Amino acid sequence: MKNLLYTCLIAVLTGVFFYSCSDDETYAEQKERERNAIASFVSRDVAIVGGEGDTVVKVGRMNVISENQFYAQGNTTSAERNEYVLFNNTGVYMQIVRQGAGEKLKSGEHKQLICRYVEFNILRDSIQTRNDVLYWSTRPDIMDVTNSYGTFTASFNTTLNGGGAMYAYYGNKSVPPGWLVPLTYINIGRQTTADEEIAKVRMVVPHTQGQSDATSNVYPCFYEITYQEMR
Repeated sequence: MKNLLYTCLIAVLTGVFFYSCSDDETYAEQKERERNAIASFVSRDVAIVGGEGDTVVKVGRMNVISENQFYAQGNTTSAERNEYVLFNNTGVYMQIVRQGAGEKLKSGEHKQLICRYVEFNILRDSIQTRNDVLYWSTRPDIMDVTNSYGTFTASFNTTLNGGGAMYAYYGNKSVPPGWLVPLTYINIGRQTTADEEIAKVRMVVPHTQGQSDATSNVYPCFYEITYQEMR
């Protein structure tokens, strides 16, 4: 019994020690760690692996292009060349895998979008959350989105299905700002023919554009997300 109590005490003290060390890290140091993690992730030949050893997303080594090149290409990125555009004002890296069926969300329009995603914590090098699995098939994340003169605002809908995985994990209805970046460039619709596909993007999202936990704890995430107009 004494040995058990001693072991528990050591575990608690160790936890306090590491928490204190983490607490002592300055915000500047946290941001530097994040920048280094993103730089490493972008330059590595990354494959995101699931719990059963399956490859969930083959990210590969990113070919980063400038915003000027992105605009010159008609607001597109080449998936074949594994291009990602870096938006300097947000720090978001984005690849448009599929521009999608339908049309862009017009100014003044409000729509509900179904989003299925994989969230990969770049610092921890592991999948953190995802809703593209059977468990969440009947409870996808639904965003209420409005376009106001090119500025997109959104929140997760918790009325229709109680909220999806993002709300369940983080308890926050706010949509990560990074998730709204693609809406300027992708179409929003539904698949109506065999040849059509809904929009799909891949992104590296720094903490300033991420969900509440990433913002609080200063870590970047990689996302693969599809956007589909709700009926």
